[in-house]
Amino acid sequence: MLLEKTTRMNFLFDFYQALLTDKQRSYMELYYLDDHSLGEIAESYGVSRQAVYDNIRRTEAMLEEYEEKLCLLEKFQQRTQMLAQLTTGITERSMTVEEQLALIEQLKEWD
Repeated sequence: MLLEKTTRMNFLFDFYQALLTDKQRSYMELYYLDDHSLGEIAESYGVSRQAVYDNIRRTEAMLEEYEEKLCLLEKFQQRTQMLAQLTTGITERSMTVEEQLALIEQLKEWD
């Protein structure tokens, strides 16, 4: 579950980091990407561990709200799944040309 949450946060951070403040971005990078502890981040910023924890939790909630409204991760996952389906259909010759074209059209609509 922890790995799943970390992976989700990493994806959400990739999609929405431009909407965060510099401090939020920095804390999230250190915590999720560089695997620093709350204590390490607190020490490097001269703040309490609780302040770092609160900031990260608020930022996580913001990222989830952005995803709720914009659905960038959801759309990315749908496109990825559809591309895999299309690739399998082509390489295994298990899809008709019409089915392939229908998937391509659906991909076009999402962009």
